Amino acid sequence: MKLITLTVLLLISIQLVAQSKPRVRTITGFVRLDQATYEKQIADALIVLHRGKTEFETAGYQVETLRLTTQPLGEPIVGMSNERALAFLASLDELSAKENFLLNVGPAMMHDTDDPAPMHLLELTLSTLPHIEASAIIADEAGIHWKTIHRTSELVKYVAKHSPRSQGTFNFTATAMLKPLSPFFPGSYHTGPGREFAIGFEGANVVADVFTKDKGNAEQATVDLTAALTIHAKVADGIGNEVAQETGWSYVGVDPTPAPLGDVSIAAAIEDFTGAKFGSSGTLTAARIITAAVKAVPVKQIGYSGLMVPVMEDKLMAKRWAESTYNIDSLLAYSSVCGTGLDTIPLPGDVTIEQMDRIYADVASLATKWNKPLSARLQPIPNKKPDDQTNFDSPYLFNTTIHALP
Repeated sequence: MKLITLTVLLLISIQLVAQSKPRVRTITGFVRLDQATYEKQIADALIVLHRGKTEFETAGYQVETLRLTTQPLGEPIVGMSNERALAFLASLDELSAKENFLLNVGPAMMHDTDDPAPMHLLELTLSTLPHIEASAIIADEAGIHWKTIHRTSELVKYVAKHSPRSQGTFNFTATAMLKPLSPFFPGSYHTGPGREFAIGFEGANVVADVFTKDKGNAEQATVDLTAALTIHAKVADGIGNEVAQETGWSYVGVDPTPAPLGDVSIAAAIEDFTGAKFGSSGTLTAARIITAAVKAVPVKQIGYSGLMVPVMEDKLMAKRWAESTYNIDSLLAYSSVCGTGLDTIPLPGDVTIEQMDRIYADVASLATKWNKPLSARLQPIPNKKPDDQTNFDSPYLFNTTIHALP
């Protein structure tokens, strides 16, 4: 039986079991660029990603983005001056806009012993080039990277001050205990030969369907959500394996995390289950249910494979943040049973580097204690103080109130 036939059978099951399909947030390819041939390498990679996009669209799914992740930033710019390296990155930035794909240049620091020079280049990149995303790794199996944490805080403060509307910070995150080959940005990275791809969903609507039906029933919700997420993950698996067979690229897995965006709200789904505002008692339980269901999906999983709670990417979550129904400490508590940590957190402009060091250290400590992938995307805004409103100009960020740090 061909894989496409399997896909058709699974689509019939979708109509019977789930009320709505998730969007495919990303099909992410992993490439190892060469300075001399990078344009052809990217063109070849996009053929593979577009093949996957066509298969998903044929199966009735909307694909939001195609993405490419390169080897870690310090590798493709080896031997370049800062000026030449920035020009190379500018050409990649321009190409990503022209060809309509998102680009991630990986971590600027992977280990505490790494040369911090790429972090300085990344400061300039994030401040001036709007389409490039990147990260730094602040903890791994070797432990917490204390020097990288401090250098990360310095970078975020610089980019907040020098990028238009401070939005360059949206394209950067610090990751802890995240394995390679995650499809979700900005934490995505790889260290292998490339020619691989992964898939990530935007499935908060699937959670909402189940939580509305199974309101308050934790055991039934876990069972039903696992079944609903499995349907779509197996479709992705079938398409991924088919594309791999046709193209010679390696399909490395799917991240079934039900990512939210805008009105496709994970906060609304959780409120459907608890009957109370996000942040109320029961929110942590709902987070555990979602993560347990995701982990139980029987496909090859990659990336976070948990729960995303991005403050400013989820419209209702941004509203609840303004209402102070939850805070940084709440999110860290939820992260103990899920992922992905602290995501799109607005901070006052006078937050100090030492304060950000402590926030990053808390995320790294939690991740290493429980051996789970977490990230921290902090977004300080110069000249903004507690009770002010953010003023980001992005279709992916919903403005909210800035709160004082404890």
